[in-house]
Amino acid sequence: MSDIISRTQKFLKKWGVSPDCVEMHAILEQFDREMQAGLEGHPLSLPMIPTYIEVSKKVPTQKAVIVLDAGGTNFRTSLVSFREDGTPVISDFKKTAMPGIKEEVSAKDFFRIFADEVERLIDKSDNIGFCFSYAARITPEHDGIPLMFSKEIKASEVLGKPLGKNLLDELARRGHDVSKKKVAVLNDTVATLLAGQAASQGKEYGGFIGFILGTGTNVAYDEENGNIKKLQGLPEGRQIINVESGNFAARGGALDDEFFSTTKQPDQYHFEKMISGAYLGGQCELAIDHAIGEGILSKTFAERFNMVKPLSTTVMSNYLEMPFNKDYALVKCVDGNEDDALALWTIIDSLIAKAAKLTAANLTAAVMKSGLGKDPRRPVCINADGTTFYKTEFLKEYTEYYLHMYLQNECGRYAQLVRIDDSPTIGAAIAGLCI
Repeated sequence: MSDIISRTQKFLKKWGVSPDCVEMHAILEQFDREMQAGLEGHPLSLPMIPTYIEVSKKVPTQKAVIVLDAGGTNFRTSLVSFREDGTPVISDFKKTAMPGIKEEVSAKDFFRIFADEVERLIDKSDNIGFCFSYAARITPEHDGIPLMFSKEIKASEVLGKPLGKNLLDELARRGHDVSKKKVAVLNDTVATLLAGQAASQGKEYGGFIGFILGTGTNVAYDEENGNIKKLQGLPEGRQIINVESGNFAARGGALDDEFFSTTKQPDQYHFEKMISGAYLGGQCELAIDHAIGEGILSKTFAERFNMVKPLSTTVMSNYLEMPFNKDYALVKCVDGNEDDALALWTIIDSLIAKAAKLTAANLTAAVMKSGLGKDPRRPVCINADGTTFYKTEFLKEYTEYYLHMYLQNECGRYAQLVRIDDSPTIGAAIAGLCI
């Protein structure tokens, strides 16, 4: 029994899948170096996008705002208002498919689909909060200009076109008066940061971080305006920076490099492809294929595993969750072979632990760059959103372990993870009401 675990662990280290292969100090130094370069206007892999949004604005109450949420696979629309006590009220909710998820879509059709969904709410508010879950340059007028699409969205013609302006132009073309309409475009991670304010409830936080780990991943934090060297003439104060950390050029192992080559845009979004839900299953499948090829897993397992492919993140997580539940596909693959069962558990657990350590590096880098979290009585509030983070077995627990080890014990900073339901919607509503 111990022999198969030892052999599997050696295999994992050789391919760079073990968490021991993540050199935390080196990756934190790289994060800091690239974040600084992005703030100074000569980005390497982190654009460090200014948002012109402050954290401290008071949210208007008893006023409705139209909210759009363009997520990884879904496009959601709703109407949101806030009660006097700050409680959000979400109504008129509707969900449809994100354009470009299945096939390439033109800019005309992209904005047509968005306008189709906004049209039903057009007369209910002049304020629109537009949560856009992809890299976009935010203008001082709060419009957003897409820079690139991740999560396998295919809409290249949309790049460079202002989202708010094109949406309003399409609505105007249909005969709607949009002269009083105002659109605030923000990233979903920025929206998640703003929604974190709802977690206070009498607790005093030293700052806020927005973090998403779902189909993709990203982090946002609060930065001093004086440190944003690429912008001139900013007033004193702070604003939220959208890091776009999914594009971080993390140095992976041999398995990572091979996996990147199988994806769309193999030279971009390496960090996202190492930890996010859209890719963890594919990584795991590749690791298992190599384990079969090197005799770690049996030929019988290989025959059964071929029936499971392509492997999803959910299916790999299910094996760790209930490794004896014979209704699960991977449990059926190891039936009758203890060595296969132990090797498979070790491979999946190691891959998730590695993703957790990288996640902790991302969060540690953001807290350190903010300069906040030095007072243990006032920890930084990390509002974490995303099904991958919460539903993937052990991922959250391992992340908290590495945060305690590195952020608190080694860096002397303090943070608290919270979870606010409907964070992108709530944060987009706050941004839309405050323009």
